[in-house]
Amino acid sequence: MARLGLARPDARAWAMYDWANSGVYTLVITAVFPIFFASFASADKTLATSRFTLATTLGLTIAAVLSPILGTLADKSAAKLRFLAAFLALGVVGVGGMFFIQQGAWFFALGCFMLVTIGINGSFVFYDALLPHVASREEADRLSSAGFGLGYLGGGLVLALGLAMIQLPGLFGFPTGPDLTPAQASLPTRAGFLLAAGWWVVFSIPLFRRIPEPPTASGSSGPAGPNVLKETFAQLGRTFHDLRKYRDAFLFLLAFLIYNDGIGTIIKLATIYGTEVGIGPTTMIAAIVVTQFVGVPFAFMFGSLAGRIGTRNAIFTGIAAYVGITFLGFFMRTDLHFLMLAVLVGMVQGGTQALSRSLFSSMIPKHKSGEFFGFFSVFDKGASILGPLVFWFILELTGSSRNAILSLVVFFAVGALLLASVNVERGKAAALADTA
Repeated sequence: MARLGLARPDARAWAMYDWANSGVYTLVITAVFPIFFASFASADKTLATSRFTLATTLGLTIAAVLSPILGTLADKSAAKLRFLAAFLALGVVGVGGMFFIQQGAWFFALGCFMLVTIGINGSFVFYDALLPHVASREEADRLSSAGFGLGYLGGGLVLALGLAMIQLPGLFGFPTGPDLTPAQASLPTRAGFLLAAGWWVVFSIPLFRRIPEPPTASGSSGPAGPNVLKETFAQLGRTFHDLRKYRDAFLFLLAFLIYNDGIGTIIKLATIYGTEVGIGPTTMIAAIVVTQFVGVPFAFMFGSLAGRIGTRNAIFTGIAAYVGITFLGFFMRTDLHFLMLAVLVGMVQGGTQALSRSLFSSMIPKHKSGEFFGFFSVFDKGASILGPLVFWFILELTGSSRNAILSLVVFFAVGALLLASVNVERGKAAALADTA
């Protein structure tokens, strides 16, 4: 357990939150709800994609705008756990509300989905901000990787169970047969949403029981003073002005924005690209499950790799693998090729993102972790916009999705160059000086 970064109860409790929320991410956000929305909740199938895309973008934008403000407020008022609980509750209400979606109720369905998007992404800010308070700088890589590993396992289990409920409804006591009403036919899917919501709540409890609220820079852990909101915006202004003090952390954010854009685009557009080149829907769902379970051991392995060759070099390894994945995607032709790519993505996706989180945490002052991970969230959400936009532009320009997928190599190359310019030791020294 020590080698995995999970020796202490508070470390295990922190990592369990990845296990807790990943069921929502895999079952609801990635695999099932988009299909459910297009086939059941949206009366007009031609508008389903545009409405869903707009709701996703709006939810991510709201989360991105709120993140640095509330992250800084949490630092000032010792409220990271309270904000995490509030966003968790918001997301759970959204997932739970999906059980009540009726056929054609697209507006209500998208309202629930936006609550989930804002809730889960908002909670990540405060969850990530707890990392430097739970783990030492030597432990951060292993613990962050362990979180992703547990997340892959938990998300994979929820997804597998949810898909079993949908494919084998009679086995779980749901009505079956040819003459079901829309409400009866959709019951297994909607019950799967409740499963994800309950999983999120139950397995989040250890975090709130085991991890104390980190104190503010002044050592306070009590409620905020009357001028805290004014101080929050003043602190944000000072941070923007003083970014030169954290040059390497800021350079890393730029590198992360670029290479994570490539990663995010592959994740988000894989099924659309697969459909275009003739990959069947069953294979694509299977590929999502494969990615989840392959990611479990390799996320842990990346934590160990960082200890041997350094965190930045381990991230370079992941980026190089993604360049290879992009070229292989260009030549992909069959279902077997798609499954092979899913295995390769599972090998590097979680580890690369986990080490990005831990490397950033090592270059920021602990008492400003909420604020800085608020900025991290903004750059993370930015990766949901630029990559798909470039993909669309190349597709329109050349008429080929294969050319568009190949263009992602530029994101990995530019991101790697920016990452090479980050002086990690100097960044850590700046963070320590500010903390002191």
